[in-house]
Amino acid sequence: MPVARTVVAVTGRRVLVLRALGLGDLLTAVPALRALRRALTGRRITLAAPAALAPLAGLTGAVDDVLPARGLRPLPPCGPVDLAVNLHGRGPQSHRVLRGLHPVRLLAFAHPGLPDVAGPPFDPPRGGEEHEVARWCRLLASFGFDPDPGDLGLAEPDRPSPAPGAVVVHPGAGSPARRWPPERFARVAAALRADGHRVVVTGGPGEAALAARVAGAAGLGPSDDLSGRTGPLDLAALVAHARLVVCGDTGTGHLATAYRTPSVLLFGPTPPAVWGPPPGRAEHRVLWAGRRGDPHGPAPDPGLLEISVPDVLDAARGVLEREGGHDEASAEASARGRDRGRGLPRLAPVRGAAGPGDLGGLR
Repeated sequence: MPVARTVVAVTGRRVLVLRALGLGDLLTAVPALRALRRALTGRRITLAAPAALAPLAGLTGAVDDVLPARGLRPLPPCGPVDLAVNLHGRGPQSHRVLRGLHPVRLLAFAHPGLPDVAGPPFDPPRGGEEHEVARWCRLLASFGFDPDPGDLGLAEPDRPSPAPGAVVVHPGAGSPARRWPPERFARVAAALRADGHRVVVTGGPGEAALAARVAGAAGLGPSDDLSGRTGPLDLAALVAHARLVVCGDTGTGHLATAYRTPSVLLFGPTPPAVWGPPPGRAEHRVLWAGRRGDPHGPAPDPGLLEISVPDVLDAARGVLEREGGHDEASAEASARGRDRGRGLPRLAPVRGAAGPGDLGGLR
């Protein structure tokens, strides 16, 4: 399986895309990245993102290489850039980061701080909430590209799962506000293990202590604590071949969406209408108490705490019973072959799909 390289070739036909955020952010940008790839044949598409995500960026099939980047720090030189695309934020800081590379043209949302940048408004035209996937598809559609918001899948990595057919419990999240208490995750893991399932616990960088706490309290063995032992491609293989994923609003949940792996996703304080899986996918069960809060808060959100252990166990057992597992290749092919049209609504292009020589209007 090709992997996006972090050594950036110098070329005058480069399209540079900024999305220097986390795993979930990368995966929600996949439909937009694929729209660029389909339209801009012959161009080299470079993704400015954390270097750790380069292996997963390669699984999108939309990225030629990765320019290591983090947040809003200045980007290193990468040679001439024909087109820069801001899939990072509303601006103006992210616009300025891309302008630092002196692209011929910049595609981005309009911002009053940079009135010379022409683009659609960041907020949706009819107001209300907008799904993260739909937002970036809308941006590209406004420039004539033809994104498909349901095009969320990833290729499988060329390595075996470290625990095929296991129930994957991922207790971590990017902020304390989105972390369900570890003792609750442990009770869920212990109960599913008692039901006869193999249960493994995962954790990202800095989450080894959290994962060990959950695994220990659940009575799992050392081999069932995979934290610190799964790189990005190992995690992708684990999720792709898992029986079930149980986690919060985090990148691991987006991997489950990408591979259509059955999942129970605990949301709060951000609503699933903004960051959750596409509606209509029966394999994903979303739990949300309906309360919003600060996603960057220093403690678990009160709405998230309203989700109980019995709530999660009922959802997990229901999904397991309905799906009948997800560890056989035939089951995976069936799941990924479900009607993609049941996902987020497809956005029609504003001016027709961009052609190979168009670059969103650039000649």
